[in-house]
Amino acid sequence: MREARILIIGAGIGGLTASIALRRRGFEVDMIERDPAWSVYGVGIIQQANVIRAMTELGIIQDYLEAGFGFDYVDVFAPDGTHLAQVPSRKLVDAYPANLGIARPALHEVLGRCAQAAGARIRLGVTATSLSGGDEVHVEFSDGSAGRYDIVIGADGLNSTTRAQLFPDAPRPQFTGQGVWRHNFPRPASVVSLHAYAGSLGMGLVPLADNLMYLFLTTPEPGNPHYARSGLARAMRDKLRDAAPAIAAYADQIADDDAVVYKPLEWIFLTGPWHKGRVVLLGDAVHATTPHLGQGAGMAIEDGIVLADELARAAEPEEAFAAYRARRFERCRYIVEQSKAIGDSQLGLLPPVDQAKATREMFEVVAAPI
Repeated sequence: MREARILIIGAGIGGLTASIALRRRGFEVDMIERDPAWSVYGVGIIQQANVIRAMTELGIIQDYLEAGFGFDYVDVFAPDGTHLAQVPSRKLVDAYPANLGIARPALHEVLGRCAQAAGARIRLGVTATSLSGGDEVHVEFSDGSAGRYDIVIGADGLNSTTRAQLFPDAPRPQFTGQGVWRHNFPRPASVVSLHAYAGSLGMGLVPLADNLMYLFLTTPEPGNPHYARSGLARAMRDKLRDAAPAIAAYADQIADDDAVVYKPLEWIFLTGPWHKGRVVLLGDAVHATTPHLGQGAGMAIEDGIVLADELARAAEPEEAFAAYRARRFERCRYIVEQSKAIGDSQLGLLPPVDQAKATREMFEVVAAPI
């Protein structure tokens, strides 16, 4: 199927990774992205050994590492600041760190630049208004143009319009009862790994660069309240009142509403088909997870590589799609379910989770070949 012409809907982490993997295998790739500014939501992201391995396979590891901050273990603390454990992270590529903290804009820049350098064509401010056809997919675009493709990949995130077109009766994303607050700060010399704090509030510090880190705080948000942009800094400061002292100490530095990123936590996992005809879903469009295990982006990145691998191997798209789902299903389900379980434990809906043990188990799962 190496002669196939492929359209990717969504130029985020999953879509860009898929485009790089597909171009490396010789496919022709067009991409569309609804945001005309191609902006990035969020402050930073943790990526673990399986992502280091994936970036090595994609051939972009040096660009990727230079954009972030590598570390080889996770420090786990009690809510009062007592150091509970240092959990080594298993390396999957000996020459490189086991984990990387990276600013979302930096990751976006690396993936976008590498996708375009690989030959992917990206159109901004465009959506797919209809998908139809049999042996090929006829796509009508919001700018009035149209195109025909052998395969279409929906990588358009949690609220995927592609998923809604394919499976109008599929479950909708579910709010978990929690939200996460994030803010960037200058990195102190002591933060050279993920500092994760156990307790009813998930919180921690993540190094992103020599001079940058971010703070995250996961809080109960009954009723899924709306927080207006104006006053967001004050709201985050208020949330930090019940945080561990080492985290609460940063409250006074939170003054700019625009520097605060708040996100209600939602999840979705499609237990049924991940494709229909010649259209297939990947990443958050099919298995969006909460951030408790730091693997949401990692699962999307792996999806792109596996899908490209199966498309290069198969004689027909549906054969590739079935093999792709078979390789990804249990791994992605584990991440979604275990991440949600940690959140439920923080809300008191399940017994407390041993964060160090959960982290070790997750590392073992993602160390397995994709």
